Amino acid sequence: MQFHDYETLRFEYRGRVLRVTIAGKSRMNGVDARMHEELARVFADLQRDPDSDIIVLTGAGPAFCAGGDMAWFQQMIDDPTKFRGIAPEAKRIIMGLLELEKPIVCRLNGAAAGLGASLALLCDVIVADETAQIGDPHVKVGLVAGDGGAVMWPQLIGFARAKEMLLTGDMMRAREAVAMGLINHAVPADQLDAKVDEIVGKIQGNPRWAVRWTKTAVNVTLRDIANKVNDAAIAYEMLSNMMRDRQEAVSAFVEKRKPNYTGE
Repeated sequence: MQFHDYETLRFEYRGRVLRVTIAGKSRMNGVDARMHEELARVFADLQRDPDSDIIVLTGAGPAFCAGGDMAWFQQMIDDPTKFRGIAPEAKRIIMGLLELEKPIVCRLNGAAAGLGASLALLCDVIVADETAQIGDPHVKVGLVAGDGGAVMWPQLIGFARAKEMLLTGDMMRAREAVAMGLINHAVPADQLDAKVDEIVGKIQGNPRWAVRWTKTAVNVTLRDIANKVNDAAIAYEMLSNMMRDRQEAVSAFVEKRKPNYTGE
């Protein structure tokens, strides 16, 4: 299958393993309108692809995906209808990953924040460079963690630790994430590809349909949870985009200063 009309994602076949690389316009692969739209349709395209059995998701350059691009954030603050317009895409990204029958291994090569963290955590197995950081700092930019954070973090590490991470917006190193049960493996950078290949090889050595449908069965519960959480979480995220402190958070980030929140 040829993946046409993708600008922010790259595709490379290695036998029946398909590597999908997040390659945004910014050095840290920040999500903009184009990438968000592509992420909303790529997992359905991957499901239909007859030439692959396993997907490896990774990032180009020093980051996996460091969350939303600040210029795009500002556009949606200036015109909240733009944020409203991407809500269906946000749900399709989450459900697209959970409905993909093919196993998807995350090769976490660098920072994964916000939506980037959700992309990683919605994969089936996560293998990280031990120096990579992961976290969901939505609150630090004045947003509700609506695009997958409220779904996956509690399922992986429990509600108490998930709420601490989501409410503080703290980032953590990969080894800490492994110890917490958030991700599967953290290895030195020069061993990352070997570890990914090892896991892919083990999965690939099993019968295709047994693998796909085992994943599908396990994800039934996660899809049910996502269906219950998504509408409210994304709606609250849209509301938080219209708060005064949202603008202050983005302005402070761009201007590299401490924010002055008013509580509004």
